[in-house]
Amino acid sequence: MPDTREEHLEWCRQRALEYVDADDPVQAYASMSSDLRKHPETEGLISRDLLERGQQAALTGSKAVREWVESIR
Repeated sequence: MPDTREEHLEWCRQRALEYVDADDPVQAYASMSSDLRKHPETEGLISRDLLERGQQAALTGSKAVREWVESIR
């Protein structure tokens, strides 16, 4: 697992986008939200708003989830 915040965030994105590319938006959302919790410097990104936006994106489709994943900074 990557060490720095940015490396970990990029790792999270890559894993989630693999699911997006496989047209599995629900798993992409689950992957991103779970992986963010695995590093002390990214777990603080998790908020109710972030999760709600991700859930809405997952219900909308892969394109919306890609935009959600890429928006997380």
